[in-house]
Amino acid sequence: MKKNILIVDDDPRNIFALKLTLKARGYQMQSCTAAKEAIELLQNDHQIDVVLMDMMMPEMDGYEAIRIIRNTPEISKIPVISVTAQAMPEDRQKCLDAGAQDYIAKPIDVDLLINAIQKLS
Repeated sequence: MKKNILIVDDDPRNIFALKLTLKARGYQMQSCTAAKEAIELLQNDHQIDVVLMDMMMPEMDGYEAIRIIRNTPEISKIPVISVTAQAMPEDRQKCLDAGAQDYIAKPIDVDLLINAIQKLS
């Protein structure tokens, strides 16, 4: 069975492109355009298997959102893959330090993303 993925990104074009790509590979998806909304959804929907978290969003960035997820017992074990346009080596480490399991730079290499999702099985 394919995973149920939550895409969190403030740019609807990124959500659209990811949904199209992942749906073609059989994944189920939900999406949010704000980190706060994503945290609420995770607390209420226990069917999410993986979160794809954009790191640069207004109001609450992905780093803070991941820290909140990791510090909330009922959702702390949900795997998070950071998705960011920040592509410096220290940015990867910053994402992992915040609690992400993996890191994918934009523009997204679909094969790398699918591999990262499959590794979390």
